[in-house]
Parts: sequence; C-alpha cells; structure tokens
Amino acid sequence: MMIEKAEKAIGYTFKDKSLLKRALTLASASDDNNQLLEFFGDAILEFIVSEKIFSEGGTEGELTERRKTIVADTALAPVSQRLGLDKLLIRGKNDTANKKAVPSAYEAVTAAIYLDGGLDEAKKFVLGTLDFSGRVQAVVNYKGRLQEILQSQGRPVPEYSRKDIGTEANHRFIASVKAFGKEFTGEADVAKDAEQLAAKYACEHYEKK
Repeated sequence: MMIEKAEKAIGYTFKDKSLLKRALTLASASDDNNQLLEFFGDAILEFIVSEKIFSEGGTEGELTERRKTIVADTALAPVSQRLGLDKLLIRGKNDTANKKAVPSAYEAVTAAIYLDGGLDEAKKFVLGTLDFSGRVQAVVNYKGRLQEILQSQGRPVPEYSRKDIGTEANHRFIASVKAFGKEFTGEADVAKDAEQLAAKYACEHYEKK
C-alpha cells in the first residue's frame, strides 16, 4: 500500500518495487537503506539540471550558481514535502530529527527511477517536479544583508560559530549567529550554506518586526 501511494505521488510505476522501498528507507531503519541511492541520485540530478540550464545560456559562473540553487537542500526539501515523500520515509524508531532525510529522499528516488526505467524516465521526473522558473534565479547573500542591517543600526558585525555534526564521509554543519537579542541557527552539508541559512533566519526575523 505504501509503495503504491509513493508511486502515485511521484508519477512513476516501478518494475522493481524493492528499489522504491530502498529509496525511502533511512539508515536508522535498515542496513538496506537509501544512502548509496542518495549519492548516485545527487550526480544524476546535477547532470539533468546542468543539461536543462545549459541550453538556456549564461556564463559558467551564472550556470554554476543557478544549478547550486536548484539542487540545494533548501530547494529539494519543499519538493519532497509537496510530493509527500517526507510522510512515506521508513525511519528507525527514534529517528525524528533527521532534517537531511527529506531532501535526500528526492535524490534517492531520482536514482531509483533511473535504475528502474532509465535516463528518460529520470528526466521526466526531475523536469516535471523541480522549479526551473526564470532564466537566472537570484542568489541572495543573506550574510551581507544581515551585516548591512546591523551596521545601519550601529551594531557590531555579526560573528558566526559552526559545528560539524556529521561524519568524516558525510559532513553536516550547524552554524549560529546572534542578532537582535536572539540566536539563529542554520544546518546544511556545507559550512557556508549553514551560515547563510542562519543569516537568512535573522533577516526574516528583522523584516517581520
């Protein structure tokens, strides 16, 4: 039943159902999990996105930044949630705080579709679910924006602290910054991305006031 629901959500029917189950299984639940599919799916996703935006033109730097924005965890997480993959994940009993699992599910499902149906089916899935709107997606420098806001108020330049909570093979960073009397944190695979997220949350807090 869960597999049928997942197939309906992603719009693809698997010949090998075990591939889809594996794509949705976290390491906390089984040794037969989605970690390798996630690794492979990341590469397939980058290729499909690169091929798509290459045809639209731009400099190498512009295309690199655009691809990075499209395949970032912050972009994949809402897509996974919209498809309902976050509700279909097979987790270990106490695995409730693994935020990386949601965007990773999209990568793993992409790899599973590729292995089951080939590149054309994987392309159909990716191109039909990711947001490619606009020629160049704006990449906001939230750290720069936060610094400007604080300096305009005569406050000191923000200082960031970060901690690697991942493993040697799979890094995962939490960054924090203090601003407006509060502490804001961000989490990502790359330290700079985690800092950008922390700054983003601080900016959003300021703009809501």
